[in-house]
Amino acid sequence: MSKRPPKRKNPKQPRVRILIGAATALGPGKVELLQAIAKHGSISGAAREMGMSYRRAWLLVDTMNRCFTSDLVITSTGGKGGGGAEVTDLGLDVIQRYHDMETKAAASVTAEAKAFAKLLKDPGSDA
Repeated sequence: MSKRPPKRKNPKQPRVRILIGAATALGPGKVELLQAIAKHGSISGAAREMGMSYRRAWLLVDTMNRCFTSDLVITSTGGKGGGGAEVTDLGLDVIQRYHDMETKAAASVTAEAKAFAKLLKDPGSDA
């Protein structure tokens, strides 16, 4: 059931990762997970969309929540109304700031990225 993530708009655009100590506090996969949680209102729904296990998604959420000053995702347990997850205001702010940084980073290295991309093999060719 491994579902590939959707193709990026510009696969030659650099991707930003924010490191805090040894842990990657935030990167493209975690941002995608946050966006999927916001869309589905649940970690399990987000995990299904991304083709990952619930446990993997939960561990990523837990890591993000531990890396920031307050939680990016809050959860409610199941029951009569069912459980769910919500991306907090801080989480939404983090998503927006990440996208802003990614855009600025890409704009600042456009020429270098194009030149570097010419040095790489085509992903579709036999490597």
